[in-house]
Amino acid sequence: MFFYKWVNLLPYPLTEEDLQAGYFHRLSVWQLEVSLTQVFDRPLRGRQFFEEVIRDNLDQGRPDRIQLLFERKVTKRTPGRFRTRVIQHGVHPSLHIHYKKSHVKQYFKENRALRTETTINDPKDFAIGKDLSNLPYLQEIGRNINRRLLDVQRVSQNCGLSGQSIERVVKPTVTKDGQPAPGLKLGDPRVMALFLALTLFWHLFNGFRNADLRKHVADLLDMDYKPAMMSYDLRRLVRKGIIYRIEHTNRYILTPYGFKVCRFFTRLDARVFRPAFGAMTSTKIPPYPKPLRKALDRVDREIDNLIEEALYLKDAA
Repeated sequence: MFFYKWVNLLPYPLTEEDLQAGYFHRLSVWQLEVSLTQVFDRPLRGRQFFEEVIRDNLDQGRPDRIQLLFERKVTKRTPGRFRTRVIQHGVHPSLHIHYKKSHVKQYFKENRALRTETTINDPKDFAIGKDLSNLPYLQEIGRNINRRLLDVQRVSQNCGLSGQSIERVVKPTVTKDGQPAPGLKLGDPRVMALFLALTLFWHLFNGFRNADLRKHVADLLDMDYKPAMMSYDLRRLVRKGIIYRIEHTNRYILTPYGFKVCRFFTRLDARVFRPAFGAMTSTKIPPYPKPLRKALDRVDREIDNLIEEALYLKDAA
């Protein structure tokens, strides 16, 4: 209504004869923003939540960009002490995710609300035309992207798994319809690259295809990761319930359970196993608590004693 109101008032390139011949303008969507603002009754809790989100992403680097905006210009003469803590007074962190020409931005607004904004700059990113009639569908896509991001972040705050759940992932199992599901072993470089690639945010927009995931996994592996290997890994991920295939398409979606598995395994590998193994094999003093270092040294001594006793008994025999 707004458009046609001004068409009648402003110079129009189409003549009356053109209009009678069937020529007319069609409105199109050039840019769409869908936002979700969640106001916290206890702003401190919301701040803590978003601080943990930023911390996780600094640790594993899932978004494309994390930005810090300072309220003042920081120079050598700026008074005050600056620490490595991400969120403090005068800093406004934001999280950014890009998919083709679309973009998601998330930040903590006015110290009391978590705001998530999805901006679609080209509807063709989602195989949708630009005609204005597609506006409701594009709005629903934007809302789904916002919700998926928040669901993923919520799961990441509680990604613990029971012993039985871990066993089902790492050991071979059989699906309900009798199909074998090979195990995904914790610590295996190929498996860990798969899990780490699936914790990235890029697939939250529109799922992913074989080639999409293969590119990310190949970047994380120091080996030739072939399409056949990717197909095999996709089958076992599907049969383990970590991803599912969208019907009548070649696209896959990560399940909430799948994200919890990927998040748990990658966090455990990055924050526990790799640092611990590095500490045990390093000749330098590791940055670990002294009691842990003492316990590891005691284990080493006891193993050496067992070996010496075994050698003594062998010589005595």
